[in-house]
Amino acid sequence: MKAFRKMLQRTPFYGLYKSAGHYPDYWYWKLRGQPIRSPHLVKQRAVLEYAQRYGLRVLVETGTYYGEMVDAMRKRFDTIYSVEYDHALAQSAQRKFSRWPQIHILEGDSQQKIPELLKTLDQPTLFWLDAGYYGWAGLQGDKQRFTSELESILRHCIPNVTMPHIILMDDARGLNGQNGSPTVEQLKQRIVTEFPGRTVEVKHDILRITPAIGQIAISS
Repeated sequence: MKAFRKMLQRTPFYGLYKSAGHYPDYWYWKLRGQPIRSPHLVKQRAVLEYAQRYGLRVLVETGTYYGEMVDAMRKRFDTIYSVEYDHALAQSAQRKFSRWPQIHILEGDSQQKIPELLKTLDQPTLFWLDAGYYGWAGLQGDKQRFTSELESILRHCIPNVTMPHIILMDDARGLNGQNGSPTVEQLKQRIVTEFPGRTVEVKHDILRITPAIGQIAISS
């Protein structure tokens, strides 16, 4: 099975293969008592839930990978930006989504691309970030990414708009204090200290940074 999967990864059909497994993965996850690592269908539902809750029409993603989230959300948002560092994956996603003008696949380091994108945004946006940029899975993280990427989102304001951007961070289990990453508690403490009026919680392996209750009026 592993050999077959590796072979598929080298073809244009791997994204379809992964998408076909979303519902089986979800029910298997439910049967196992909902372990910490959540299936992609749960992630999709979280993105939709927060987009609807806060009336958000723009999605920014880091880590396109095989384009599963972009594909699931392409009819749900007016504009989608997805940043992919890997050249082959970025090129593949650019070809895959070339027919949809509202989808923009950006190749490069999100540490540079996110601040550039922020300069163009004119409305509150949902950010779907990959916790991997803090360092996990045995790789040394870049400890400056908080100030150059996550903090740039938290500090960014839209003129004449009170609502901040909403941030969802995937694979929160990677925030474990190892390989250069902070722990969830360390990150939470830093955010609520430096950015009062934000709340931070983790559910289904997704870290969620939102306005505190009563801080803003929800967009319509």
